[in-house]
Amino acid sequence: MASANSQNLGRKPIGKLLVQQAAPASIGILVMSLNILIDTIFVGNWIGSTAIAAINVVLPVSFFIAALGMAIGIGGSSIISRALGGDDRKKALKTFGNQISLTLILTITLVIIGLIFVDSLIPAFGGKGDIFEPAKVYYTIVLYGVPFLALCMMGNTVIRAEGKPKFAMIAMIIPSVGNLLLDYFFINQMGLGMWGAAWATTASYLFCFAYVFWFFVSKNSELKISLPDFGLNKSILSEMGSLGFVTLSRQAVVSIIYLLMNNILFDLGGEDSVAIYAIIGRMLMFALFPVLGVTQGFLPIAGFNYGAQKYQRVKESINTAILYACGLGLLVFGGIMFFAEEIVEIFTQNPTIIAETPDAMRWVFAATPIVAIQLIGAAYFQAVGKAIPALLLTLSRQGFFFIPLILILPNYYGEIGVWISFPIADLLSTLVTAYFLNREIRLKLKPETSR
Repeated sequence: MASANSQNLGRKPIGKLLVQQAAPASIGILVMSLNILIDTIFVGNWIGSTAIAAINVVLPVSFFIAALGMAIGIGGSSIISRALGGDDRKKALKTFGNQISLTLILTITLVIIGLIFVDSLIPAFGGKGDIFEPAKVYYTIVLYGVPFLALCMMGNTVIRAEGKPKFAMIAMIIPSVGNLLLDYFFINQMGLGMWGAAWATTASYLFCFAYVFWFFVSKNSELKISLPDFGLNKSILSEMGSLGFVTLSRQAVVSIIYLLMNNILFDLGGEDSVAIYAIIGRMLMFALFPVLGVTQGFLPIAGFNYGAQKYQRVKESINTAILYACGLGLLVFGGIMFFAEEIVEIFTQNPTIIAETPDAMRWVFAATPIVAIQLIGAAYFQAVGKAIPALLLTLSRQGFFFIPLILILPNYYGEIGVWISFPIADLLSTLVTAYFLNREIRLKLKPETSR
């Protein structure tokens, strides 16, 4: 039998469960986002706006490798949630062991490749001109810590699958606090510049890994794996890969978007335009924390109840998650619309960036109130193990709509064409996701089929 923690996912009221799962997830994402935000503020004020652009250039590579851990984590955690819901502990344990093995093999291999081709990758992702040297310093150091970050991202999703969101929240808070303290010490006090910013980030990954490792070897975790569980299992890897590929594809598209955006904006407006995108990108990570928290909280609830064949509870979790997330998205939208200028002035004193960023930011966040429908809809299909619709809906927003838009609209409208691509892509993908999610609810989640 699964422990009381995971069984609660199938018993407690959905609204209460969602708050219990989403609140720690939101706090964790908030702290992590604040870390990225404040880190950018520190770098911008203590090193310069070029340093902000340099970090933004490095993000696609480090994010993609770290996303492997997230992909393996979410793919495996979907299996674990459904296995715990169906009282199959043996499969849950084997899946967790395979997650660890696969994460180590893939991330270490990619880090080696990334270090070998460093001088080619940085210019390809927009690290040109004055941006190249600081980007190379940051990239080289941060890449050493990325396997630990990948293990943390993987472990964090498994902790949630066990029904222990508070521990997952702490795992996200620890590296954030550590990074900010080390930023202050290395950059402000010791004057180490980009070198200090990079080592602060890498050390924070190690702090997080230490905590996640402690969680799984302590009595807090119900997943006590043994050596045979690390042996790769073809059927588990296949299922994990098909589900994890959804997350990996999304992160791969994010990396491609960074590549395209950095190059398009550099050609349109130089280093300043890249820095503007870097600031907006940080705000996207930060401001949407409550919506993303609801999405994270929704995943184990939907997965467990689907595995237990409690389809009416799955339907209720979808409706409740969308309601909560859309309401929070509306609050975010209002904050950005009214305080865009004040937000930008926190990051930099560059007059050009201060003048141009607020309007661009408003365009980027214009569809925020409805984007929760797209996020929850895509997350549902991933939670219940339906890889193909999850993949297509996940890619619809940034891949199928956004990338073509940023390749076409700037040719006619210049830099404004880049910014209006965001809300158009959000609207189109939300409409598509709403259609397929509604169809799924009507055909597959009928009350009479619940156990």
